Amino acid sequence: QVQLVESGGGSVQAGGSLRLSCAASGSIFSIYGMGWYRQAPRKQRELVAILTSGGTTTYADSVKGRFTISGDSAKNTIYLQMNSLKPDDTAVYYCRYNDFPRIYWGQGTQVTVSS
Repeated sequence: QVQLVESGGGSVQAGGSLRLSCAASGSIFSIYGMGWYRQAPRKQRELVAILTSGGTTTYADSVKGRFTISGDSAKNTIYLQMNSLKPDDTAVYYCRYNDFPRIYWGQGTQVTVSS
């Protein structure tokens, strides 16, 4: 079993920054395969950023240049540095671990950006 615990959400004004953390415990093979997703009210959950083998990163177009995903293998933790936040970034942010064929999700952390 894998447990994912997110932290770092909160409320900020547009243009501000937040840093999310996701700590993984249990049977984690590698932090590569972990990523961030978000779900805004009345919208589908969408990819924000993922960290894949070799440290390769993938970002949604809407966050490129503003968000940075990183990881610390020693701590089984990934991070999402979010800068220049916009009201459209308001959502619940979820950490995900892909251990094919199983997918694990964290409980989510709320990010609210006011204009």
